[in-house]
Amino acid sequence: MRYSVAEWHGDCVATFRFLHCADLHLDSPLRGLEADPDAPADAIRGATRQALINLVDYAIARRVDFVVAAGDLYDGDWQDWRTGQFLIGQIARLSNAGIPLIGIRGNHDAESVITRRLRMPGDSARLLDHRRAETYRLPGLPVSIHGQSFATRAVTDNIALAYPAPDPDRFNIGLLHSSVGERELHDNYAPCSVAQLSGHGYDYWALGHVHAQEVLARDPWIVFPGNLQGRHINETGAKGAMLVTVTDGHVGDALFVPFDTVRWARVDVRLAEDAGEDAALTQVRTELATAYEQAEGRLLAARIALSGACAAHETFSGDLGAAREKIRTEALSIAGPGMIWIERIDFSTTRPGSREAMDDRQDAIAALIRALRAADGNDIAAEVRTYAGAMLDKASPLRQAIGPEHAAQSQDVGDLVHRARDLLLGMLGE
Repeated sequence: MRYSVAEWHGDCVATFRFLHCADLHLDSPLRGLEADPDAPADAIRGATRQALINLVDYAIARRVDFVVAAGDLYDGDWQDWRTGQFLIGQIARLSNAGIPLIGIRGNHDAESVITRRLRMPGDSARLLDHRRAETYRLPGLPVSIHGQSFATRAVTDNIALAYPAPDPDRFNIGLLHSSVGERELHDNYAPCSVAQLSGHGYDYWALGHVHAQEVLARDPWIVFPGNLQGRHINETGAKGAMLVTVTDGHVGDALFVPFDTVRWARVDVRLAEDAGEDAALTQVRTELATAYEQAEGRLLAARIALSGACAAHETFSGDLGAAREKIRTEALSIAGPGMIWIERIDFSTTRPGSREAMDDRQDAIAALIRALRAADGNDIAAEVRTYAGAMLDKASPLRQAIGPEHAAQSQDVGDLVHRARDLLLGMLGE
C-alpha cells in the first residue's frame, strides 16, 4: 500500500519504499562491435535503455513511493535529442503513476548539452541545483532529499561539506556523485570519506559514480547501487538499483534488484595437464554454462580465457581460428542462437612441462620470459598510447580515415599488452 499523509501521525511513520539508482549512461557508445559480424549489436546498444524501462516498470508495478538518481543519466556531450527524449518519456511514466524522481547531475551529465536544455516533466521530477546544495522536501512524505549536481565534468571540491543539516523529524537522504575516496578506474570527484558522511546526520546516502554495487556502511546507510547496465567486459555481473524500505524513520532493508538485460562475464578456464581437446572443450562448455545460468535468461556476453600447460595446446596452437569456432559451437549447444555472444577468446596455454623447462634455463631467453611474466600492461599502457598517437601523427591520412576514436584511444591498451605478453610466452614456450 502506498504511503498517504493520513498515515503519518507525529512520531508514528508508516512504511515507505524508494528506489536508488545511478549511472544510467543512456546510449553509451559501444566500441568494437562492428569487428564481429555476429555480435548482437542492436541488443547491446539498446541495453541501457531497456534497463531503465525495466526499472520504471518495476517501480510502477511495486508502487514505490519515489525514485532517487545519483548522477550520470547520460554519457557525455550527446547531440542526439532522442537520448534525452527517451529519458523524459520514462520519467513521465513515473510522474503519471504518481512517483516522483529526484536526481542530480554527475560528471558525464555536466558536459551534456541535452541535460542542460531538457526540462523535467511535471512537478514531481526534479534535478537539484548545481550552484549550491539544496533540499527538496517530498510532498506528503516526511522525507528530505539533499544534494548538489555537478556544474562541470571535474568537481574536485568536497561539496558534501556544504550539504544542509538534516531536517528534524524527517528521513534525510543525501544524493552525492563521488568516489568516496580513491578507487581504481574512477576519478576522485567530490572527494570525501565514509567517516565524514557518517557524521553528517543523514539516514541514507544515495551515492553514484562507482559502477560496482557496494554498501559502505549501515549506520547510517551509505550505498553505491552500481550502474544500471554493464556496458563492457570490465563491468561484469548483475547490474541494477537498490530497493530501500523505511519503517518508523529507519531503514529496515536495502535490497539489490537487477535491471540489466545483457550480462557481461569473464570465463577463465584453467586446463589440467592431461586435458586434450575434447576434455578442454567439455570444461569450456561446463564453465560457460554456469555463467549462462547465472545470467538468469539474459543475453550473456562472455570473454573466455584458456590457460594452463595442457595436452590440448598442440591442437589449439596449430589452428587458433578453428579452436575459436569450436568453442563458439559449444556456446550454441548450451543456449541456442542469440543467447550467448562470445566477445573474445584468449589462448595462453602452453605445452606440458614447457614452463618448468623454461624455469630451469639461465640464458637470455629465460631472462626475457621472466621479464614478460612480470610485465604489467597497465604500467606501460600510457607509453603505448603515446607511441601510437605519435605514429598516427606521422600518417595523417590514416588518422583522418579512422577518425579521432582510433585504436590507441578506444581499446583497453593494458589488456592488449597482456594479450601480447601471453602470446609471446606461448611462442617462447615452444
